[in-house]
Amino acid sequence: MTRKPPPLEPDEYRRYGRHLTLPEVGEDGQRRLKGSAVLVVGAGGLGCPIALYLAAAGVGRITLADFDVVDESNLQRQILFGSGDVGREKVVVAAERLRDLNPHVAIEPVADRVSSANVRHLVRSADVVLDGSDNFTTRYLVSDACVLEGRPYVYGSIFRFDGQVAVFHPPEGPCYRCLFPEPPPDALVPNCAQAGVLGVLPGLIGTIQAAEALKVLLGRGRTLLGRLLLVDALDAHFREVRLRRDPSCPACGENATITDAVETGGVACADAAGESGGGGGPSVTPADLAQRLTGDDPPLLLDVREAWEHGVGALPGALHIALGDIQLRLAEIPRDRDIVLYCRVGPRAERAVEMLRAAGVERTWNLRGGLAAWRDEEDPAQIVA
Repeated sequence: MTRKPPPLEPDEYRRYGRHLTLPEVGEDGQRRLKGSAVLVVGAGGLGCPIALYLAAAGVGRITLADFDVVDESNLQRQILFGSGDVGREKVVVAAERLRDLNPHVAIEPVADRVSSANVRHLVRSADVVLDGSDNFTTRYLVSDACVLEGRPYVYGSIFRFDGQVAVFHPPEGPCYRCLFPEPPPDALVPNCAQAGVLGVLPGLIGTIQAAEALKVLLGRGRTLLGRLLLVDALDAHFREVRLRRDPSCPACGENATITDAVETGGVACADAAGESGGGGGPSVTPADLAQRLTGDDPPLLLDVREAWEHGVGALPGALHIALGDIQLRLAEIPRDRDIVLYCRVGPRAERAVEMLRAAGVERTWNLRGGLAAWRDEEDPAQIVA
């Protein structure tokens, strides 16, 4: 950060009194925080505690990027939102809450997907970038942009009871690709909507991410640069892995081949906030399906969610085969009629369509937007787990 730190307002001395008494922060450090800017990617399980604590700490500008809306299933862990916020844009709700928490902080909501088109601009405008995304495509995209723009990247991920936190910032330390050069194949990564997450875990990991960002901004303490913190919440166990820069890293190595931040494959959820992305491949809209179901030759409905999800609420007459069982139960799936597959919001069914078509079951389509879209567009009484 090279900007001249702004002065504190009289009431800020009262607000930040516990910071001002810390020799490692003091007035100079608090002014430094006030003059800083951060980008928080994602307003889900990780982004909520990150944004809350950075706003409370007095970080001057927080840009919060997320294109999703609040769903009831988010409320188990996404602590910025309440029951009355269901259906509203996450960044709009978050901005209201954060401005109420600290009116001295400028909150910039970005109700858009972070993509190749905007990522470098968003990263360039921040002093530190905190990743609260829930998929590998976004994670690699943001990491590459941070390398190209020279910004510290505070990484966090959660899955079931386990979390990870690290700070990446070449050339002082490694980048994310030094640790994970390429995203794993989709088929090898369990979907987090199926696997679940302990509700308190993103609060724990996101709070550690916020602490790391504050240390980076203040230039104080020892950050997790070059270290990967592994958290096992089930056994209350923390351990650390040392990380080193990879000289052959495609992003930050001696002969780097990545010269722009471009979205690649490897979409896989890393935050049980649910599925994200989707929309590719053969699909039908809820309106298309509604029309076809009233026709003379309605399609077979195939629910590829987990058994507990199907039990909570499903489309009438739907056959249930969980995504993980598709290959084992191919013989049960007819090849002589149209089949529309669905999950909660789309990606699992999209993957199942790919698997079935590869196995020769050609007459298959994904319900675009999944059961959630069906509820929103066709049947408000539909229960979605």
